Amino acid sequence: MKKYLLAIGGALVGGILGVAASTDRPNIVWIFSDDHSFQTIGAYGGRLSELGMTPNIDRLAKEGMRFDRCYVTNSICAPARAVLLTGKHSHLNGKHTNKDPFDHDQENFAKILQRNGYQTAMIGKIHLHGQMQGFDYWDVLPGQGKYYNPDFISEKGREKNTGYVSDVITDKTVNWLDKQRDKKKPFMLMMHHKAPHRNWTPAERHMAMYEDVMILEPENLFDNYEGRGAAARGQAMSIAKSMGLKYDLKVGKGGQFEERTAAFEKLELSGNALVKWKYQTYMKDYLRCIWAVDESVGKVLDYLEASGLAENTVVMYSSDQGFYMGEHGWFDKRFMYEESYRTPLLVRWPGKVKAGSVNEDLAQNLDFAETFLDIAGVEAPDEMQGESLVPLMEGKVPEDWRKSLYYHYYEYPGAHSVRRHEGVSEKRFKLIRFYGKNVPGGEEWEFYDLENDPAEMKSEYANPEYAAEVKRLKKELQRLRVYYRVPEEG
Repeated sequence: MKKYLLAIGGALVGGILGVAASTDRPNIVWIFSDDHSFQTIGAYGGRLSELGMTPNIDRLAKEGMRFDRCYVTNSICAPARAVLLTGKHSHLNGKHTNKDPFDHDQENFAKILQRNGYQTAMIGKIHLHGQMQGFDYWDVLPGQGKYYNPDFISEKGREKNTGYVSDVITDKTVNWLDKQRDKKKPFMLMMHHKAPHRNWTPAERHMAMYEDVMILEPENLFDNYEGRGAAARGQAMSIAKSMGLKYDLKVGKGGQFEERTAAFEKLELSGNALVKWKYQTYMKDYLRCIWAVDESVGKVLDYLEASGLAENTVVMYSSDQGFYMGEHGWFDKRFMYEESYRTPLLVRWPGKVKAGSVNEDLAQNLDFAETFLDIAGVEAPDEMQGESLVPLMEGKVPEDWRKSLYYHYYEYPGAHSVRRHEGVSEKRFKLIRFYGKNVPGGEEWEFYDLENDPAEMKSEYANPEYAAEVKRLKKELQRLRVYYRVPEEG
C-alpha cells in the first residue's frame, strides 16, 4: 500500500525544521483511556446512548470524525500500548502479553518526532515498565496505578499525589500545557487515563450518578455459548462466576460503599437475580469512572480554546481496546469478538476533518504511530507496519486501502483463561483460529457473518453455505501472516 505523506508549509520532510515552520505544524493531543468501550460513548449510539454518558467526548465527534471500524491487534492493555508506540505487531515489538518485558531501546514515533522538532510529553498510564524514551517530559503511573492518591514515576523518581487519579492526570496535563512546555515548538502530548479499568472505583462526587437508573441489559446477558467452541465456554470472565463481590463490586468495603453493602445484604440474592444485580452495579461504577474521564476531556478542550491553541491542534480520543458491557454475560476483553476487538477513535482537526463526519474503513491501532508522524509531516520508517489515517480523516480514501485486518492474542494460560487465537476480519466476515494444548485437537476454528449475526452468537465454520468464504479467508489469513512477518509457531 502506498504511504501517504502530508505536506505542511513547504517544509522539507524528515529534517529539522526552522522555528517559523515548526510553529505552523499542528500540535497533537492524544487522549487515551483504559478499557473504554465504544458502547459507552454516546456518539456511537447503541442501547446505552440515551444515558448521556460522554458529552465532552461526543464534542469530538460533532466537531470532527468518528471512526466506526477501528480495531486492535491484540486486545490487552500493555501490548496495545506497545503497538501504539512502535507501530508494530506484538510479535515484532516483543510485547505479547502483560508480563513480557518491553524493549524501550527500539524505535518509536515519539523519538522520531523529537528528532524532527516536536516537543513530546506522556502523562498517566503507560503500563510499560522501565524508563520512558522519546519524551521530553513524562510522569506516569507505575503499572496499573491506583484510583486514589496515586504514585507517579518521572525522571525525578517516585512521588505520591493526593486526589482522584483522573483529576490528578488532568491537572498535570493542563499544567504542562500552560507552564512547562516550550511554546516555540509544536508539541505531541499524550494524556493517558487509568479509568475505567477494573475495579471501576469512581470519584466520590459521582457515586450518586445513575443511582435511580435501570441500565438496559444486552440481549445475550445469559448467553449459554451454544454454537461456539471451547474458548467461549472455557473463559473466566463472566459476570456470574468471575466478577467478585468484594474486589469488583466493593461489597463489604467501607467509605463510599457502606450503603451498597447494607442494601445488598438485605436482598439475599442468588441465581439470575444476583447476576442482574451484579450487572447493574458493575455498569454504574464503570459509567461513573467514565464521567470523570469525560470531565477531563472537557477541561483540556476548554484550555485549548481559551489559550488559542485549538485551531492548530489535532485532538484524538481512543482506548487501548474495547470491553464487554455484559454482552455474552462477560466483562473484560481479549477475544477477537467485536466488543473487545473494536475500539473507539474520534478525531478533531479544524480545517482538515469535516465536522460530524464518519469513516467506515478498516483502521487499527497499528496505524496510530504512522498517523502521528504524518500529521507532523515526517516520514515513517519502513519497520512500522501500519498506515497513516490522515487521508481517511480528509475524506480521501486511497484506492488500495486495506480490506482485511490481522489479530493475534497470546496470553494463555493467564488471567481470564482466554485461549490463544489469531484471525482475519473484513467488514462482513471474520475467521478465528484458536490453538494450543487446551483447545480440542490443538486447533479450533470459528467463522462469523457479521451482517447476519452481528452479536456473533453462532459460528458458521461448518456450514457448507459458507465453505467458499471460509476457504478464501484461510488464504487471506496466511497472506497476512506473511505480510506482517508472523512466525510460523502458533
